[in-house]
Amino acid sequence: MNDIKIKLSLLWIVVMLNMVFADIVGLLNAGTIEEMMNMNLPQSMLLVFSFLLEIPIVMIFLSYTLQSIKINYYANTTAAIITMIWIIAGGNTSLSYIFFASVEVLCMLLIIMYARKLSTMSKKI
Repeated sequence: MNDIKIKLSLLWIVVMLNMVFADIVGLLNAGTIEEMMNMNLPQSMLLVFSFLLEIPIVMIFLSYTLQSIKINYYANTTAAIITMIWIIAGGNTSLSYIFFASVEVLCMLLIIMYARKLSTMSKKI
């Protein structure tokens, strides 16, 4: 079971790194920085974005340390679905973003698969 928990945690690390580098590479698109500087987002919107970005960060820790297999399954599955929606809905059509988002979604599908596997393994014990 710990092997699957390690895989879950590592997949969340891959998701986080891809999210960070997608944003960094995205800044290299012409006009992106200027566009961002002209945005006047309310603090409440930035707080929502911060919360959504915090989900994968927390899941790195929780996916390995949660003792309850049932809670671990639901936490990973829910976090992966919310993060996938955030990535797909909040993205753009640049080739680099599509590439990073594809890797992130693939990783989150693997997270759901491994969480399910962990859940079914615990029922056999």
